Amino acid sequence: MTVTDDWRAETRETLRSLILGADPEVVEEVKWRKPTNPDGVPAFSCAGLLCTLETYKDKVKVTFAKGASLGDPTGVFNASLDAGTRRAVDVRAGEVVDADAFTDLVRQAVALNRG
Repeated sequence: MTVTDDWRAETRETLRSLILGADPEVVEEVKWRKPTNPDGVPAFSCAGLLCTLETYKDKVKVTFAKGASLGDPTGVFNASLDAGTRRAVDVRAGEVVDADAFTDLVRQAVALNRG
């Protein structure tokens, strides 16, 4: 889906900034381009895949590749909670993510990959 100039674009940029700001070695790439999604999916890596950032009609979703292995004491993860390995954060219109807790998840993911 093409990102539009609405709440999703602002939310996406906020999350993108938090991910990239968590560690100076985090790299953003666009992956999985296909006819049904020509813009592809932003993917963030540091010593391996950290997370992806997808924009949907009703939400912006950050999926952590190894989220099930990360500590989440403040409950930032709110999607894919039953998945074996991954966990996700869905942000809908009007919702705000706890920036410190979210950044901590990214830093934990980086540490896990560097492990």
